[in-house]
Amino acid sequence: MLQLRKSNERGHANHGWLDSYHTFSFADYFDRNHMHFSDLRVINEDFIQPTMGFGTHPHKDMEILTYVLQGAIAHKDSMGNVKTFTAGEFQIMSAGTGIYHSEFNPSESELLHLLQIWIMPNELGVSPRYDQKQFADKEGATLILSPDAEGESFKVYQDMKLWRHQYKAHQKVELGLNSRRNYWLQVVKGNLTVNDIALATSDALGISAEELATIETSDEVEFLLFDLR
Repeated sequence: MLQLRKSNERGHANHGWLDSYHTFSFADYFDRNHMHFSDLRVINEDFIQPTMGFGTHPHKDMEILTYVLQGAIAHKDSMGNVKTFTAGEFQIMSAGTGIYHSEFNPSESELLHLLQIWIMPNELGVSPRYDQKQFADKEGATLILSPDAEGESFKVYQDMKLWRHQYKAHQKVELGLNSRRNYWLQVVKGNLTVNDIALATSDALGISAEELATIETSDEVEFLLFDLR
């Protein structure tokens, strides 16, 4: 079963300083048909104007992953972290028992473009934690999240894995899937087909009860593949 989520059908909120697109119901955007996908609760694509950002606010019992696509983000939290991370870097936080943090675009001229991803945890009340990393670009798949911090991946408190896939133009790749699990494919950039369904930048595809995903690329592509319960 394949569930297409076109980028122009997402929820949208433009606050001037923040232009945000919501894959799933979030804040004032509510769609009972797009509340979450398995344990994947939020994928927001945010464009933040120079010198603007989110003031200090709380989170609790959520796994929060941020992926910077353009620009830089300045982060400060109640764990004592004061960090800046730039395009190509990932940041993971377990909100656990509760954290406060702020995040803003420190540039005076460059737009900040990021994906913020929330995953519902399978363990509540964990000690809050923070980590950030830039994973090397490479052809094929890079493991970003896993329950046991496999390889160089971040630990996530959930039965899921997240892979970043990067391919050149005119490639055909077959990815074996577990038909008892659910997958969410989020296109970061480029044009491709997945099992003959055409996808472009910011489109997504939910995949259930399938054993194979056949990927064909039209140009250079990058996508995130969530392997979920």
